[in-house]
Amino acid sequence: MKKPEQLDLFAAPPQEPARKDERLEELASRLPRNLRLGTSSWTFPGWAGLVYQRRYPNNTTFVRESLGEYARYPLFRTVGMDRSHYAPVSERELRDYAALLPEGFACVTKVWSELSTPTLRGENGTPLPNPRFLDVALFEQEVFRPTRRGFAAHQGPFVFQVPPVPAGARAFADAVERFLSLAPRELAPGRLATYAFELRDKRLLTRRYVEVLRAHGAAHVFNWWERMPSLSEQVERTGGLVGPLVVRLLIPPGRRYADLKDAWAPFDRLVQPNAEMRREAVHLIRLAESVDVPAWILANNKAEGSSPLTLRALAELVAHPAR
Repeated sequence: MKKPEQLDLFAAPPQEPARKDERLEELASRLPRNLRLGTSSWTFPGWAGLVYQRRYPNNTTFVRESLGEYARYPLFRTVGMDRSHYAPVSERELRDYAALLPEGFACVTKVWSELSTPTLRGENGTPLPNPRFLDVALFEQEVFRPTRRGFAAHQGPFVFQVPPVPAGARAFADAVERFLSLAPRELAPGRLATYAFELRDKRLLTRRYVEVLRAHGAAHVFNWWERMPSLSEQVERTGGLVGPLVVRLLIPPGRRYADLKDAWAPFDRLVQPNAEMRREAVHLIRLAESVDVPAWILANNKAEGSSPLTLRALAELVAHPAR
């Protein structure tokens, strides 16, 4: 049942967007210019009244057009593009997204899982090497070229989400080095691609892996994830930032994604605020500001219950540290 106080996005004819929230505008003006805050995705009707003020005639229109309203929310300067993890996004679709975005807004794009998964499952569940893992030619054909042609002005980091793997950590680091040595770099004149790796297996977070990233200007994604070390422990293991700062606040340690997805929907309120996660994320933001590198901070609804509210809380901590 819909909560009576929750704005219904689909109950009325389309309306003009509401006036900007001056408090959010003022808060956004106090944030470091290198900082980009955004959510892991954007198509959540439960954010009505939080992010979305427009009434959409139906869900199809909402999915097709809501990115434009999202990108004008004062605190948001980025968003995660999750659908690209499941299949490549065509140049035409990327152009459609670009048409919705204001100048200066950039997206963090997950790379197709066929390219980021080291092993496949055989008939009996036996792990087999994935011949497409970090295949430079396939990446260039299916991901990089469409992006360069249709989305270059709005492209942020390309994120390779690497699942737990039975292969050795050394072999993984070597594969990353081979990819980064050959991967295309120029998205547009004067604009180079940023490659970032998000690990879901702490055994892969080795000195060799960090050295490879540093040598090629790539980034380690500091993730708040159920089976990864805390953000602060990851910083200790990496010896500080690795390339541009990319942070993904996903799931509290010890919790399961599916459980939280069902329990915390429709993601319109904070259910379990986490002071430790916020404190460690702010520390990373301060580190990035101190060395003047871009900082991309993405929050998932499963981190605390509502990613827009998580990001607003982080913004308050960054803008008003003494409070």
